[in-house]
Amino acid sequence: MRLFRSLIVSAVLGASFGPPAFASDTPLAPSGSLPSELPPAPSLREQADIRDAWLAERLDTLLPELMRKHGVEMWILVAREYLEDPVMATMFDATTMRARRRTILVFHDRGEAAGVERLTVSRYGMGDFFEPGWTPEDGQDQWTRLGEIVAERDPETIALNISPASAFADGLSKSQYDGLMAALPEGYRDRIVDAHPLAIGWLETRTASEVERYAAIVRTARAIIGEALSDAVIKPGVTTADDVRWWYRQRVAGLGGLNVWFHPSVAVQREGEDGFLTGDTVIRPGDLVWTDFGIDYLGLSTDTQHLAYVLKPGETDAPDGLKAGLRDANRVQDLLTESFEVGLSGNAVLAEARRKALAEGLEPSIYTHPIGHHGHGAGPSIGFWDNQDPDPRGSGPVNAGTAWAIELNATRTVPEWGGQRVEFRTEEDAFFDGETVRYLDGRQTELTLIGG
Repeated sequence: MRLFRSLIVSAVLGASFGPPAFASDTPLAPSGSLPSELPPAPSLREQADIRDAWLAERLDTLLPELMRKHGVEMWILVAREYLEDPVMATMFDATTMRARRRTILVFHDRGEAAGVERLTVSRYGMGDFFEPGWTPEDGQDQWTRLGEIVAERDPETIALNISPASAFADGLSKSQYDGLMAALPEGYRDRIVDAHPLAIGWLETRTASEVERYAAIVRTARAIIGEALSDAVIKPGVTTADDVRWWYRQRVAGLGGLNVWFHPSVAVQREGEDGFLTGDTVIRPGDLVWTDFGIDYLGLSTDTQHLAYVLKPGETDAPDGLKAGLRDANRVQDLLTESFEVGLSGNAVLAEARRKALAEGLEPSIYTHPIGHHGHGAGPSIGFWDNQDPDPRGSGPVNAGTAWAIELNATRTVPEWGGQRVEFRTEEDAFFDGETVRYLDGRQTELTLIGG
């Protein structure tokens, strides 16, 4: 079975594990514009093959590297059906999908030569990715068998997903923790360590094969935004903000294998009106339309914000003041991405980017976050919309091989709107290879125009 899996991995990935790169057959969208059409979509069966190949690559290569980096000899994950540990949920093959009854996964690092042993101590199997470690028909209790597995392998460290610092590393529930503790042989409780850095590393790190296809995933989301912010969907004077929000939901529902991971946002800023207008607000000529939209696709998430201007009769372009506001936001993006450095905390990156932006006379607000298996992903945050000071959630290090939603805004006075202060919100998905932050499918540098 392992040979069969290796053949699938080779066929689907087409390359060995190595430095993440971008697929040559997925060029970036033209600078400043949204894609004009959706990329070709694999069938659901093809999507399953892709995801299983990614999982095999991650388990075979990334997991051993992370366990050795963080000094973990054994990692135990326990979850019950419909209460999956966030880490375990990313380790199911394409047809397993959920924990069953109680699912226990055990990873034991036997060293470089023998590799990491992967066991499932569960009633049901886990495809070809884990060896069965328990036979319920023998009459032995599940917890008792787990205790035997631990004693047989005698690990120096046992990592558990219990962490006050991050929900991503805190998936072991109280009842399952109690059961596990009772099952451990005497003396092994003293060997328990916090799995936090291991869990975060597993979730935040993108492999080469994932990054190669991530551009097409982001392209798909941006193409849907392009449809939403067009004359085909928005009829000025008729269409409301909520109409567009529900159009997104309906459009995604008709595409195989895609889901939204939050209800899309649509709002307008309008000359003479304070703040953002939402809900049943009718979109009118002269409005600056803002949207926030994200999908889950092939197990990876996107998170994108975009701005469009609704042309007034006789106009062929947006007012210069609005275009200048987007340029300000682009400049804050540049200063932020230039501040990324491996090992710096999210707080340190935030402080440096803000220092540069304020020195240039910009009015920035930065609230960038990791993205990957989850929309608001594992890893350090770089600011929050309601806190531009250091935050415990930004204390972790920025690492290479990670994906980010470069989310921020810049505020600017718009002369054409009588000196009104307008907030220019942007968000683009990007990848940090340890040296450079590169947008996965380009970024917005020009306002999208509607109507006219």
